[in-house]
Amino acid sequence: MPKIRVMVVDDAVVFRRLVSEELSNDPGLEVVGTAANGRIALARLPQVSPDIVILDIEMPELDGLATLKELRKTYPRLPVIMFSALTERGAAATLDALALGATDYFTKPANAGPEGTLEVIREQLIPEVKALCAGKLDERGPKQFAPSAAEPAPPTVRRAPVPPSPPHVLAIGTSTGGPNALADVFRRIPADFPLPILIVQHMPPMFTKLLAERMTAEFSVRVEEASSGKLLQPGRAWIAPGDHHMTVVRKQKQVHLQLNQDPPENSCRPAVDVLLRSIAKAYGANSLTVILTGMGQDGRRGCEALRDAGGQIIVQDEATSVVWGMPGAVARAGLADRVLPLSLIGDEVLRRVQPDNVPK
Repeated sequence: MPKIRVMVVDDAVVFRRLVSEELSNDPGLEVVGTAANGRIALARLPQVSPDIVILDIEMPELDGLATLKELRKTYPRLPVIMFSALTERGAAATLDALALGATDYFTKPANAGPEGTLEVIREQLIPEVKALCAGKLDERGPKQFAPSAAEPAPPTVRRAPVPPSPPHVLAIGTSTGGPNALADVFRRIPADFPLPILIVQHMPPMFTKLLAERMTAEFSVRVEEASSGKLLQPGRAWIAPGDHHMTVVRKQKQVHLQLNQDPPENSCRPAVDVLLRSIAKAYGANSLTVILTGMGQDGRRGCEALRDAGGQIIVQDEATSVVWGMPGAVARAGLADRVLPLSLIGDEVLRRVQPDNVPK
């Protein structure tokens, strides 16, 4: 069986060795190269031909961001996972990297010691590497690591027995590859968008606040990190803060946000399922949900509740997803009204919300 070929780039020799050894202990992975900085990494890339690169951000000579810029000129589709510390500076640099074409990011555990670091590598990094490289293995041999390899093909649409109700809220759930996918959708959303928008993006604290600020600066709709008690308003967007679930609660005609730190679901907090269940209860059929690229199945159970309530559901297709885990789980369960490439999702949202304003 072919193995996933990994290159590890980090200036800290102890961390580089720890990551390399733990990855090599997995029978499905092979570390084919290491480098102490970006300049060395770029020189070794054509020699070792990795399937994926794990790239530190702060390094001497050529840091992670500069390395990523150069790497993307020659390897536009090579998966790259960035390292960053859980600090505001690290979070900002990570978002810069995602905008430059990084596939995903991995947060270095702070003050966790070797055992804590090994746990994160086993439980988070290795599954991510396998999910991102499943397609590459398929090109070389059996798709042994693909989480959905044995699943049946998804239906194209779920046929609604009755015409859909007009949506009063837009919910978006995403994970791996989410920031760039969100950007693609939000480029199509005008300032006078008539619905509140609720976003769950799997991210740690600080990252979600910075992402909201960047989206506000770039797009027409104001995006802010959610806080309990906020009254939902049309033309505004809220993103669930890292390490908090976000829900909505209806009080007569008004709907408010609520946050909690209940146990993670699908190993996630915030979790898409938590938000969607509350939307099904508060809005029923008057809801529109979009599930974008992401690893795992978060959102599937919430979409079941929305389907039972009569809500509309759109998911991103496999070809344009970084990882077709979350949208694929919804599509395979027959819960999606439409399965669309990312470039068409923004217009489909507008068609369902503002049909008169969509370009013909």
